[in-house]
Amino acid sequence: MKELIIVRGGGDIATGTIYKLKKCGFAVLILEIAHPSAIRRNVAFSEAVYEGYSKVEDMECFLAQDEDEAERFLKEDRLTMLIDPKGNCLKRFQPVAVVDAILAKKNLGTTRDMAPITIALGPGFTAGQDCDAVVETMRGHKLGRVIYEGKAIANTGVPGMIGGYAAERVIHAPAAGILHNIAKITDIVEEGQPIAWIEGVDGTRTEVPASLSGLLRGLIREGYPVTKGFKMADIDPRLNEYENCFTISDKARCIAGGVVEAYFVLKQRLEKEN
Repeated sequence: MKELIIVRGGGDIATGTIYKLKKCGFAVLILEIAHPSAIRRNVAFSEAVYEGYSKVEDMECFLAQDEDEAERFLKEDRLTMLIDPKGNCLKRFQPVAVVDAILAKKNLGTTRDMAPITIALGPGFTAGQDCDAVVETMRGHKLGRVIYEGKAIANTGVPGMIGGYAAERVIHAPAAGILHNIAKITDIVEEGQPIAWIEGVDGTRTEVPASLSGLLRGLIREGYPVTKGFKMADIDPRLNEYENCFTISDKARCIAGGVVEAYFVLKQRLEKEN
């Protein structure tokens, strides 16, 4: 089997890294949670958790039911996903590297002893302590840069600027409950238009209006249980970006380049030490 890299997380940003690593010739095993909450679902391999299979651009991903099936899929050179949020399979698979691409803005259990090389995306990690390298995820001049000592830029809570809009692009659940979608990804929506509604535990119905006019490029799955304030949708104010709903973003590709760079730099260091 090819050199194996395990990636924790299969959301849209993680998918950029997964895609590039697989294209570069690595075997890739994705570890996910039982109920992923990706918004840009058309470009997130995490959808395989629900469907058993997902495809992003020209790459297919297959959900393995257990470690034995995961091993078989990997030997068949398939991009493989396993529901294993704690990384229990690490002892069996012995990857050459682990990439934490959960983007939780905090460390959810990644340690340097998980693999010879450990790389983490975004804030919540300190390179040289809980991982070997951190890749910057904040849009701007430092996006995709590799940090070998220290931390990424702290989370600001404000998404990057697109088409003159930042915070307005992202919609958070106004109430807790079960999400029911009215609109779908790729729809053109008008500001104030209901895109979904939330069914509260007491039977209340809370409408979720579009925060601005534009292209709905991200929306959590129908029936997902959300908490108040949960990130649930993403609107692109650029109306002519329909294809973006189906392709890996510039941000994800830039971060992926940082991961590949970090891997080879760290690999050379290990070879010199040994």
